[in-house]
Amino acid sequence: MTLNTDIAISQATPLDPIEKIAAKVGLTPDQIDPYGHTKAKINLPLTGQHQLGKLVLVTSINPTPAGEGKSTVAIGLGDALNLIGHKTVLALREPSLGPVMGLKGGATGGGHAQVVPMEDINLHFTGDMHALTEAHDTLAALIDNHIQQGNELHLDPRQIVWKRVLDINDRALRQTVIGLGGRTSGVPRQDGFDITVASELMAVLCLSEDLTDLKRRVNRILIGYNTDKEPVTVGDLKVGGAITLLLKDAIKPNLVQTLEHNPAIIHGGPFANIAHGCNSVLATQTALKLGDYAVTEAGFGADLGGEKFMDIKTPVLGKTPDAVVIVATVRALKYNGGVKRADLETENLAALKQGSANLLRHIHSMQQYGVPVVVAINRFTSDTDAEIQTLTDIVKAQNVAVATTTEWADGGAGTTDLAEAVVKAANQESHFTPLVEPGTDLLTQVKAITQKIYGGAKVELSSKAQRQLKTFAKRGWDHLPVCMAKTQYSLTDDAHQLGAPTDFTIHVREFSPRLGAGFVVALTGNVLTMPGLPKHPAALDMDIAADGTITGLF
Repeated sequence: MTLNTDIAISQATPLDPIEKIAAKVGLTPDQIDPYGHTKAKINLPLTGQHQLGKLVLVTSINPTPAGEGKSTVAIGLGDALNLIGHKTVLALREPSLGPVMGLKGGATGGGHAQVVPMEDINLHFTGDMHALTEAHDTLAALIDNHIQQGNELHLDPRQIVWKRVLDINDRALRQTVIGLGGRTSGVPRQDGFDITVASELMAVLCLSEDLTDLKRRVNRILIGYNTDKEPVTVGDLKVGGAITLLLKDAIKPNLVQTLEHNPAIIHGGPFANIAHGCNSVLATQTALKLGDYAVTEAGFGADLGGEKFMDIKTPVLGKTPDAVVIVATVRALKYNGGVKRADLETENLAALKQGSANLLRHIHSMQQYGVPVVVAINRFTSDTDAEIQTLTDIVKAQNVAVATTTEWADGGAGTTDLAEAVVKAANQESHFTPLVEPGTDLLTQVKAITQKIYGGAKVELSSKAQRQLKTFAKRGWDHLPVCMAKTQYSLTDDAHQLGAPTDFTIHVREFSPRLGAGFVVALTGNVLTMPGLPKHPAALDMDIAADGTITGLF
């Protein structure tokens, strides 16, 4: 095996015992539960006084098939900050088996900027995803059993909103019929599956502040409506305790290390295109307590994960970012400028300049929150000096700090320029400003995100969405934060509109109340909550040898 694949680089690097990594940030043996030699759960709450460190959010431009390497840059930045003398802890999301076995890949970085053991993290890790899947589907089973056993709550089988989940892309399960097989096999009804990372339980886990808060949120979850069209919750079903206990270990953040033996906390993994896209509040709070700097990332581009970090996670976290890093690549911006994927390695300054409008839109979006912005140009070997200089000049013309990184090849040493820029930015005076005031109605929030973050003009609601807003207003749900479910590939709700379109309309087809998470999802365009596998899934290239050596995992 050549050392030019992520897994080969990972397997060639000896790892430190997890107890040694824990000791680096002051965690004692009784504060961790080792899962083998190289990963552990952190026991919370942490005792003693902890001054919170600086918080750095890493986000990006809209992703393309060429890849941007946002997680790789975040990991390289964490290593670089440690390299220049700042005790830094990473706080990242857990990968889902959907993209691991599908198209996108895992979420452990790449090259010499990885969190490890990458095989474990990308596959079953400490079992958090499985615990979430089991807890979610246990609730589904309890709902159907309640209907079968007399239906004391008078649940309307046609109005059950709690689907089942699976942590793999499986388009065949988007719409299903359950309860077939006679009277002893349940009540037949239409159902369906979402991917686990779109589960409300994932959001609940990631936004909970402790076990008590987790149970409180679980009990608030809406499962459906009764025959009088009144909402029914988990609390009404009286199974909140059972669902919470299935998550008693999953709520604990996971401790691992980078290839350079720096601490990384990996916990929670909601997708940002159909969920809120941020790792857990507990993981980020823990990183802030253990390090001088905490580096975290949010899923997909700044229009999705970045916005949701600011508007959904920050109010619960109780800490706003001290700096925002926007990752861009020459390749991705040329793609946004109209270059076909096959031609991205050919120099094209005109397309780069045209596609840079996408980056400028994201810079403008993040600046609206009053936080210093730094642009990271993640350099690929095919990028020419002229292209790097052109992009650097474009960013500097906006009076924004910019640094080129080579973390894939050089690890932390290839990211020190970015680290220096981030330290400077994070120590500037800033005044965080939310996009809208807390308690703003849902439609105003959607319009604000459309106009201020996406650069669009109007919002169009389907008849169903209009009816829902009226109903939500009567139930007091119309002032919850909104979580936009939108394609990650475009600032619009049409994946084919690249660059930085203007004067477009966002189409909301329906709203989905997530009362446990404390927000309402707005489903736009044709975004799906259960993805499908591509024609050539990554699983086709994976294998395992007799000695257990894994190949093909990136």
